[in-house]
Amino acid sequence: MPRESQRHRLARMHAEYELLRQQIPEPACALDFQNPFQLLVATVLSAQTTDKRVNSVTPQLFRRYPTPGLLGTADPEAIEDIIHPLGFFRSKSAHIIELSYDLHTRFSDVVPATMAQLVTLPGVGRKTANVVLGNAFHIPGFPVDTHVTRVTGRLRWRTDWRSTHPDPVAIEREITSCFPPEEWTNLSHRLILHGRATCHARRPDCANCVLNETCPSAEMP
Repeated sequence: MPRESQRHRLARMHAEYELLRQQIPEPACALDFQNPFQLLVATVLSAQTTDKRVNSVTPQLFRRYPTPGLLGTADPEAIEDIIHPLGFFRSKSAHIIELSYDLHTRFSDVVPATMAQLVTLPGVGRKTANVVLGNAFHIPGFPVDTHVTRVTGRLRWRTDWRSTHPDPVAIEREITSCFPPEEWTNLSHRLILHGRATCHARRPDCANCVLNETCPSAEMP
């Protein structure tokens, strides 16, 4: 297909996003949480597993360890027993204990509400920090996970869509430059939900995709 101008690409991005807005009018975080601490821990636990599985263990975890101070001084084997269904339970137990201890000692049990402070916590990168900022504090954040990376690449919303090792920070920077901050959190949610429901990793369901008429990667029968 002919090379797309930057102006045309931006217009297409907004048109496609409007279709996603219509298809997914009320996106929400799939992780269950009642406060920023719970969301932070749940997000760390969600690595390499499903949100549904995380939601199955966090009620017991937070019932027994409701504060960073309690979780940060917990017996690792007790935590491992609770989160065992998630896989990688030993390393995840160590991560959330260390994270909680740091919250307790450095931040007096209060989850910081800035990117600069969040990423100083053990095991917290930009993706996790953006999840917490956008969903717990309602501060614009754009988490870039595998679904966001895949969907923005197939839609060619980003200039490095050919890359086999795209940089999440570069993706965040480029995509957020094209949308107003108040849309960033829901934009990420909608891309993730679209990736889970339709734009699958192995075989995207292009025939039933709301974006199939303009997506440069659409495969139609």
